Amino acid sequence: MKSAYSVKFFVSLVMMVLILTSFKIRRPVSLIDRSHFKTHTSNSDGRGFAVLELFTSEGCSSCPPADELIAGIQKETAGKSIYILTYHVDYWDRLGWKDIFSSAEYSNRQLQYGRWLKISPIYTPQVIVNGKEQFVGSEASAIHHSISEQLAINPSATLAIQARQEGDHLNLKYQAVHVRSGSPVLIVIIQKAAQSKVERGENAGRLLSHVQIVRKLQTGQLDASGNGTVDMILPRDFNHQSWEVLGLVQDQVSGEMQAVAKVIL
Repeated sequence: MKSAYSVKFFVSLVMMVLILTSFKIRRPVSLIDRSHFKTHTSNSDGRGFAVLELFTSEGCSSCPPADELIAGIQKETAGKSIYILTYHVDYWDRLGWKDIFSSAEYSNRQLQYGRWLKISPIYTPQVIVNGKEQFVGSEASAIHHSISEQLAINPSATLAIQARQEGDHLNLKYQAVHVRSGSPVLIVIIQKAAQSKVERGENAGRLLSHVQIVRKLQTGQLDASGNGTVDMILPRDFNHQSWEVLGLVQDQVSGEMQAVAKVIL
């Protein structure tokens, strides 16, 4: 009798173990699936950065030297926290040559800088450094000096961006820390390089080379916790090798850049 009871107890114990092992322990689910999203956090080590924005046009004969200067700065500073954006404005388009990269949106951004920095009239080529200082785009010495000054400043704000591409859509999730209230996040899609043969206007007959061409801008908002999301439609010829994406946080009162992050695709 005792032996039969022992056998029944053993069978029950085995069945209980089998039932328990059939259940998997579940961990808390993160809001972001990190197997699909890639992340970059800006300035996490407290280093300074410099965002250079060049306003240019293929219709402007003074602009090619500035384009060449910016391309040179890009090569010289590879690996440093220097981010270059080239905006092709559209107000030169009516003077003989339609710049294929131009947009009224970029002209409006330059006008906004005119208000922030109290510059009138706006002009090309113009370089803005971190939204704080402006220079004629060919003033190499002044621009290099400004870059060095900005790299020496330790920023308090940071921007972290996570990205996932789904077909022609780019889904972005971001978080900004220690930024001024009301500051939006500007997402910039950039074509790394291109060439154009100009047939008319001031640069007629020239083959112009461009770097870091801004092709699309989109603004995202931050909630009370400093988080936000943006869904962007990518340009038709977008690819990971020839294009890149940046996120910027900019003070809307002064125009000063607070944080920048390059999106890892």
